[in-house]
Amino acid sequence: MHRLAMATRRAKRLHSVNVGILAAIGGGSCLLYSFQTAHAERSREGPFSLPFFNSTSPPGQSTVPPHPVSSETPPEEQKPRNEYPRTSAAGFDPEALERGAKALREISASPHAKKVFDLLRKQEETRQSEEAARKAEFQAVQSEMEMKKQQVMYEEQKKLVQQQAQTKAQMARYEDELARKRMQAEHEAQRGLNSELVKMQEESSMRQEQLRRQTEEQIQAQRRQTDRERAEIERETIRVRVMAEAEGRAHEAKLAEEVNRRMLIERAGLEKDKWLSAINTTFDHIGGGLRAVLTDRDKLVATVGGLTALAAGVYTTREGARVVWAYIDRILGQPSLIRESSRGKYPWSKWISYKSLKSLFGKKAAQEAMKEGRGFGDVILHPALHKRIQHLAASTANTKAHQAPFRNMLFYGPPGTGKTMAAKELSMQSGLDYALMTGGDVAPLGSQAVTKIHELFNWAGKSRKGLLLFIDEADAFLCERNSNVMSEAQRSALNALLYRTGDQSRDIVLVLATNRPSDLDSAVADRIDEVLEFPLPGEDERVKLLSLYLEKYIAQAGTKKKGWKSLFRGQQDKIEVKNITEDVIREAARKMDGFSGREIAKTMASVQGAVYGSKQSVLDADLFREVIDYKVAEHQQRKIIAAEGG
Repeated sequence: MHRLAMATRRAKRLHSVNVGILAAIGGGSCLLYSFQTAHAERSREGPFSLPFFNSTSPPGQSTVPPHPVSSETPPEEQKPRNEYPRTSAAGFDPEALERGAKALREISASPHAKKVFDLLRKQEETRQSEEAARKAEFQAVQSEMEMKKQQVMYEEQKKLVQQQAQTKAQMARYEDELARKRMQAEHEAQRGLNSELVKMQEESSMRQEQLRRQTEEQIQAQRRQTDRERAEIERETIRVRVMAEAEGRAHEAKLAEEVNRRMLIERAGLEKDKWLSAINTTFDHIGGGLRAVLTDRDKLVATVGGLTALAAGVYTTREGARVVWAYIDRILGQPSLIRESSRGKYPWSKWISYKSLKSLFGKKAAQEAMKEGRGFGDVILHPALHKRIQHLAASTANTKAHQAPFRNMLFYGPPGTGKTMAAKELSMQSGLDYALMTGGDVAPLGSQAVTKIHELFNWAGKSRKGLLLFIDEADAFLCERNSNVMSEAQRSALNALLYRTGDQSRDIVLVLATNRPSDLDSAVADRIDEVLEFPLPGEDERVKLLSLYLEKYIAQAGTKKKGWKSLFRGQQDKIEVKNITEDVIREAARKMDGFSGREIAKTMASVQGAVYGSKQSVLDADLFREVIDYKVAEHQQRKIIAAEGG
């Protein structure tokens, strides 16, 4: 800004110099005087100077001596300079005009006037070029300052944007931290509330159990006291009656002793005569027959040969039938490792068994129900798992139709989650035969385990439709071979199974079920193509299971038609259900978190037992809740015992 002000002042001075030179060339003496005055002021104030008025001339030019103005001017004509000249109304100074005109005449009269004016013109052109350069420099400085100003504004704006972004990020982090802390506090509060609720429920269940036990103990004590008193009374009554009867019998015995003795003697004589006559007659016949046989040699030989041939025929027939049946059983029968199979023990079993015929004719309806999402019977699974099993059933059926190799599967999850029932339904929907074996049956076989496993796979390979072999508790003999508890026979059995499952099979689908998949041998895990987890049922699944078993054990109880078996077993009473709504069932499902499908079925069986244990066969909401609370407390207690045992 200082440089800008200096350049402005210089431009103003240059303008006044130009005005003075023009006035001098035009003949205005006052303008020349103003030029001298301005030049004197510039000489005092700034760097502008004319070499004409300096003591030295510019290089390359002769020095022009100053005009002896003061020497030629008479002393009387020199007037003192007016420091406060008079001016006109328009600001015109007449004395300055006179001095300028006089100076101009002196310059014109000088022989160097032309050089002076040329020099003045050149100096003026130089000054104008310098002023143009200074103006360009000023404009460059101004543009540079403008660019710096824009850059500063851009930097400030950028810093402002960055600061705003940092502020927003800090605010977002702070809000996220607050939300996380709030959610954590709510979670802690909810967890504390849940723990308090669980504790209160456990305490309530324990108090109810203690009250029930105390009531039962009081009832039992009163019952025992009543039984003791009744037994004492009955014992006294029996003693009195026995004594009276003994006295009466003794008296009657005394009276009838003689008569009885005579009657016994007569009866004994009659019996003796009868038996003697019968024995004599029998021995007479036997003696006559033996006499006839012994006296006739042909009859004796025929009799002995016939008896010998009869004994030999009976023995030979029995042993031959045993050997033939063992051979038939080994060729056509079911292996001993198979506990359950849809093929039956023999090929003709399914045409004889009523259950097999029923399952055979009901298979088509079950497949249609499976396609419509109503399959799996008593198995209630998570929708995603249900859909995947449907997909596996369809793909297995297509695999069999296209003669492609089957895929082996692994079902793992807690006990009672429906792995076995899902395997049965999978075999039914895919059109395969079904066979079940347990891994715990292999260890007792010892050295025969390898032979039995080969017989099992040979039998499975004879199925025309293909066989789904389900091995429950597979970790019992398919555990890691490095385990110290594994015997040599079990290791050989495992190697035999690995040998039979080394290649992809077109006849057998191997399905393993275990609660501990990590215990399986790595080679067994390598044979698995599909892995399905069967988790504990969620709340929606528990609601469906409760509704299913409520209908099965409660609503349908006593509704079956009476048959001839009811004459010996009795008829089951029909249960009346009151106030068991959807809300009550969902409340029970929420309480039964962590229950498996088998535990839910057992719980509903306990509800049925509690109903039949009451005076009337009526199930209401209070009794239902009481049994559910008791079973939930029992489940929690079992978990605590299992944790302590672990």
